[in-house]
Amino acid sequence: MHTRHLGPFRVSAIGLGCMSMSQAYGTPDLAESERALHRALDVGYTFLDTASIYGVGHNEKLIGRVLREQRTSFVLASKCGIAVEPTTNARIADGRPVSIRRTCEQSLANLQTDVIDLYYLHRRDHAVPIEESVGALAELVTEGKIRTIGLSEVSSTTLRRAHATHPIAALQSEYSLWTREPEHRVLATCRELGVSFVPFSPLGRAFLCGTIRSAADLEGNDMRREMPRFVGDAFERNLALLDGFGALARKHGCTMAQLALAWVLAQDESIVPIPGTKHVAYIEENAGAADLVIPDDDLRHAGALINAETVTGDRYAPSQRISLDPE
Repeated sequence: MHTRHLGPFRVSAIGLGCMSMSQAYGTPDLAESERALHRALDVGYTFLDTASIYGVGHNEKLIGRVLREQRTSFVLASKCGIAVEPTTNARIADGRPVSIRRTCEQSLANLQTDVIDLYYLHRRDHAVPIEESVGALAELVTEGKIRTIGLSEVSSTTLRRAHATHPIAALQSEYSLWTREPEHRVLATCRELGVSFVPFSPLGRAFLCGTIRSAADLEGNDMRREMPRFVGDAFERNLALLDGFGALARKHGCTMAQLALAWVLAQDESIVPIPGTKHVAYIEENAGAADLVIPDDDLRHAGALINAETVTGDRYAPSQRISLDPE
């Protein structure tokens, strides 16, 4: 797989999001996840993404246990800043310096490593000035516990304030053919400041793969069952968008997932998407998109078929919105 710059690192053009190995998209499969992690390194992934909140430590522990002996083979990202509220069990933003430090120490132990390469503030805590949260992360850099600082799902204004406190290596937000919010200001600000951009859910939470044809394809504990784009009439309208998109993928002898990733990669050389999966087959399929060559006209056609104007429904249900930071 060819590579791209991610802050000071050189990584595979496509990284691996590991969340689904522990939560959110149906029942985790531990054995398959272990095979997927090993296979990812075998086929050239050198950037893995996790977070303290994924499975409430389970995901970090999985990576630490399975890949401890191969730690130098990949750039490791994790995140702090989302906590579980003890009385309601709801997930909340927590950007207090004391919480950031405590979470980092636990993550280092979970991951069985001495240093985390890229450490994100997972969500902005509006009760804490961003300068204080980034200041706490900067102290961890000085102490050698993390190498670089990232932010997730923040506005361009917040990015500028944070970057003025300490250089930000990467910003991670949802971005794909059907989620275009970063195009408003964030992508331009990243280019201006020299900040890498890391799209999560670049496959539209697997919708753009064309494998989900009805709610029956989702397990009862799958978070997509509550996401507006996957529900009712909105889902049916969105499904219709895949007809032309699928034809375009067939024209180039690739899967819809590969075409969706090729579109994301083509938007800027500073972009490193992290499609998530727990399946070996999809690890291999997604890797194939890194070297796919699609003519610009067909990439523009893909973007015209699926975009903010043609997609129906919000990306989150109200209950799933954790401390959004709008422009």
